[in-house]
Amino acid sequence: MTIPIRNLYYLFCYAWQRFPDGPTVDVGVDASPDLPNLFARILVNDAHRLLRRGLDRGYRALVEETRAPRGRMLLDQIVKKQTLRRGAVVCALDELTPDVLHNQILKATCRLLTRTRGIHPDLAHELGVIVQRLQAVSDIKLIAGIFGRVQLSRNTGQYRPLLRLCELIFKARLPDEEGGASSFADILKDETVMSPVFEDFLRNFYQHNQSQFTVGREIMAWDATPMDEDSKGRVPIMETDITLRSRLRTIVMDAKFYKEMLVSRGGPGKVRSGHLYQLFAYLEHAGARTPNLPCDGALLYPAVGDPIALRYRVRDHEVLVKSIDLTRDDWQDIHDDLLAIPISFGDPSPVDRLAA
Repeated sequence: MTIPIRNLYYLFCYAWQRFPDGPTVDVGVDASPDLPNLFARILVNDAHRLLRRGLDRGYRALVEETRAPRGRMLLDQIVKKQTLRRGAVVCALDELTPDVLHNQILKATCRLLTRTRGIHPDLAHELGVIVQRLQAVSDIKLIAGIFGRVQLSRNTGQYRPLLRLCELIFKARLPDEEGGASSFADILKDETVMSPVFEDFLRNFYQHNQSQFTVGREIMAWDATPMDEDSKGRVPIMETDITLRSRLRTIVMDAKFYKEMLVSRGGPGKVRSGHLYQLFAYLEHAGARTPNLPCDGALLYPAVGDPIALRYRVRDHEVLVKSIDLTRDDWQDIHDDLLAIPISFGDPSPVDRLAA
């Protein structure tokens, strides 16, 4: 799937909750030839903004031998090390420093990108400048679990999209056996990596661009009653990708980032049965919360080949199976297509219109 760079920029911006302002994009993004350079440009732009505002700082416990006492003196250490003979004392204090984990991840990601094949020399230089400006921040090695250890507060929320970007860059990196430069995986073909990105993109798009529906995930318990003690607590919960609710209707959307939207075995492509089963279970339980309102659903996929829009009625639910064509040159067309989906439910079917 070949998606224009501008569309990829919008896709990731919405996924990371850094909502673009109308048709504008960050300076230099349109000139990016591929995904690694797009990520590098976004990282450079965001890092420069962060450095202008000032890096976040945190307190770090420090024990030092000093001739100018500060903090809390450690008498046992003073006696043990006999520091008074040298005219010094041992003190413990909390030092305010930019050497915190989220800044360490930013620095490590900049280093990683500078060693990635295909990065434009000008971008590699800008990344190197950022590394130099982070001299007070320790060098660390990125590992898979490190991103989950970052704890951000309301005051450090500007780091959240930046760290999402850093994690995606880390996942896309393909190190060489020699341990030198690395290459970049085609993450657009990786369903494991792109599925949560596609889901977050759709949910945040609807949160930001319309006001008719409330938008969010919903956690639901199965309408299942245990028949003995051993059966209690064994049924998993359900969590929707996207649920839209208004005073008139509930819509459950399931985002599926699949290279092949339909299953084909020689005939016309068929909707994936597992996806329909899952969506139907969501609809039955989400609809039970508002039994007097219609509850409809949509399976949404990125477009591969010709766009597809299939519509069915399953029991009392209207179900749309639709591809989102991200390959279009004009983002506004994608924007309008997405906004048209929720308001399309409840329209008369072609048969009903003919009968009328």
